[in-house]
Amino acid sequence: MSSPAHMASFLSSTGTPAVRSAHPSWLAFWLVTAAIAIAAAASGTPSPLYVDYQAEWHFSATTLTVVYAMYAGGVVLTLLFAGGLSDRVGRRPVLLSSVVGLMASLVVFLLARSVPWLLAARLVQGLATGVFTSAAAASLTELHPRRDSRVAALVNSTSTSVGIAAGAVGAGALAQWAPWPLETPYLVLVTLAAVLVAAIAMRVPETVAADVTFSLATLIRPRRISVPRSIRRPFVVACLGVGAAWSVGGLYLGLGGSLAKDLLGIHNHLVAGVVILLVQGIGGLSQLGLTKLSWRAASVVGCVALIVGMAVVAVSVASTNAPVFLFGDAVTGVGFGLVFMGGTRLVTQAAPAEARGQVLAAYFVVAYLAISVPVIGAGVVATALGLARTFYVFATLMGLVSVITLISTLLSRTGESLTPAGHR
Repeated sequence: MSSPAHMASFLSSTGTPAVRSAHPSWLAFWLVTAAIAIAAAASGTPSPLYVDYQAEWHFSATTLTVVYAMYAGGVVLTLLFAGGLSDRVGRRPVLLSSVVGLMASLVVFLLARSVPWLLAARLVQGLATGVFTSAAAASLTELHPRRDSRVAALVNSTSTSVGIAAGAVGAGALAQWAPWPLETPYLVLVTLAAVLVAAIAMRVPETVAADVTFSLATLIRPRRISVPRSIRRPFVVACLGVGAAWSVGGLYLGLGGSLAKDLLGIHNHLVAGVVILLVQGIGGLSQLGLTKLSWRAASVVGCVALIVGMAVVAVSVASTNAPVFLFGDAVTGVGFGLVFMGGTRLVTQAAPAEARGQVLAAYFVVAYLAISVPVIGAGVVATALGLARTFYVFATLMGLVSVITLISTLLSRTGESLTPAGHR
């Protein structure tokens, strides 16, 4: 099971650090897990609130999507230039400083009075999250009492998906019923993050013997990205899938509230959060429940679900039918999760061991571009054509990409079996 934040953390390591003989601890393990969920929740919290910012400050859909996309830009920067930071300076300093960075981004949201504040908050949030996820993922494996990397990876990705969904739904509920709708969600998260910083400082041990000499060269190390010629065909197939899946995911994270409000006439923050929950949450659950599928089976089922889900949502928009809209979101969520899982497995299988880090880096740069660039395009088009027409165009394009991905997957010679991985 995978999310961009989880897999970016995997490939951000540039080597194998010297692991310190720290006593494994379930308490420390679950504290880091909680921090991962909080970081993910912070990334999802603004999504149901964007429509209120837009109504209050009168900016366009293009501006809204640029604000949303700044987060992905921050993560890509850390992926390219700060990979493996916790290997060099230690897990604890990175965990603590990055959570403090997330708190700072939430304070900027809390104080925001104009669009530049939102842009700054999302960029800081992305930078802090990109650095945090690498240290957190490595810490989970090192703190697990059995050092079980498979369990650690599953907990990491599950907490990420649950965190994003919980952040969106929680923010929607607080904005709908609590006082100060544009402040209360961030106050709650800042409080939780402050408690976690104190708990991590007191109870999470250092797990690597790191070089504590801080310098610009220590903090910033550009990562080389390349794809060997021998695997470029499966790499393209995987990128088509991740492009479709995360373009759809980005659309809902960036414009989910606008879709619910403008296309269905639903003026409820909680519904906007539920829209995101159905895509992100069900996407994560589908990966968890179908984790034994081969890459090909996951991609085939996921592409079909994406095509059907987007078609159902398009019909619901035309008929302004909210229950059908939510059902289509859920189907789309299944497709989103499985296509991404299948593409990630394909790249991991196809990449030679000596180049796997570089290949995965390239793959997840594509993933983060897919989260951000298409939704900015959708915002530009929506400003000119309106949200409904834009959604139809977007759904058609993503349907075509999904069909191409489906055909390419069926014709691919990499990993012939369609049987579950556990039954090969």
